[in-house]
Amino acid sequence: MTDPVDLVEVGKARPIALTEDEHASLDKLKIATITKAVGRGNFTIKPGQKVGSVKVGSVQINVRPKVTEINRLLFLIGYCSNPAVWRDEAVHLERADGLFPAVAESFTRLASRAIEGGLLQGYRTRTDRLQLVRGRVRIGEQVTKNFGRPLPIAVEYDDFTTDIPENRLILLATLRLLSLSDISGGARGKLLQIRQALEDITVVPPVKGLPAWQPTRLNGRYHDALRLSDVIMRNGSFEQGVSNLRVTGFLFDMWRIFEDFVTSALSVAMRRIGGHGLPQAKLWLDTGSKIEMRPDLVWCQNDEHVAVVDAKYKAIRPKSIPDADIYQLFAYCVTLGLSEGHLVYAKGNEPVRTHAIVNCGVTIHCHALDLSQTPARLLESVDALAHFILRHSKPARQT
Repeated sequence: MTDPVDLVEVGKARPIALTEDEHASLDKLKIATITKAVGRGNFTIKPGQKVGSVKVGSVQINVRPKVTEINRLLFLIGYCSNPAVWRDEAVHLERADGLFPAVAESFTRLASRAIEGGLLQGYRTRTDRLQLVRGRVRIGEQVTKNFGRPLPIAVEYDDFTTDIPENRLILLATLRLLSLSDISGGARGKLLQIRQALEDITVVPPVKGLPAWQPTRLNGRYHDALRLSDVIMRNGSFEQGVSNLRVTGFLFDMWRIFEDFVTSALSVAMRRIGGHGLPQAKLWLDTGSKIEMRPDLVWCQNDEHVAVVDAKYKAIRPKSIPDADIYQLFAYCVTLGLSEGHLVYAKGNEPVRTHAIVNCGVTIHCHALDLSQTPARLLESVDALAHFILRHSKPARQT
């Protein structure tokens, strides 16, 4: 295998040697722009806003976030699924490490901690045909399929077992990580130990849907591992064949991660101050309800809209409307009757500014969150932003 190709999100293009099959696979995945260069088998690759790691045949490509590190990326992803679980969780890795080892090391730590006291057990409803009565007799099936014979008896019963959705999901995540290359020998050894501990658990093919679970007091010690298992299985992970090559990896859209994090973290912080949020609230700009708008977060207090927030990882600047974000938030403020609105960018992509719109009494605040901070410091910044937003937001009619 050749050395990994390390790129930075929306960074400079660099040369890469690919076979035609590798080129076709990468082009189909749309993780970057691949351009044919001079010379046989030579290409250039320019990353977009997808980040993560992907292995196509013998080529591995790592795309790092522009404004943060891989360990912060896992925190941002996990926090959106459960703020309480991920508030202090971080993956401590060197900068040279890629997303594969980051995910693997975090997962092995959390999964090992979850099952070290023994596998979780629970009741699972089973249907069977037995030689004796257990649970409830399925009368309809007994009559239609036994043709008058007394045995076997069609029954339905609850079985107290370890073969439950929680263990099945952790097993699937374990198998997914074991299929990846370039994870440390120590992490692979721990994954094999987890696999052995789950040897009696049924492997449910992901194509049939992931095992469904609900957080409860009884499965509390599993919550951390289950949240990360969901991330592994749902958020951009894949294992598939493209062309004639095997492709594995994890890929994420940075803009989606950022917008989800801002909405989730601000909601938690603002709720402590007072009120409730309406994420992705449906608004209509016109009286005929033809022009739909969906701001990331509308905040309410005492049944009144008091703030509107939109998260933008990077400013949208089409040539025809160079300040599209400002126009969009201005429309939100007018529709909601608010005098102030708030745009939240990732620091390094846009500067902090305030725009007082002429002749209408509306002010647009542009904030920037520094994603390179530690999780604790980042959440402190979100808390400060929440206080600023609620301190400066009020209905336009009060101005």
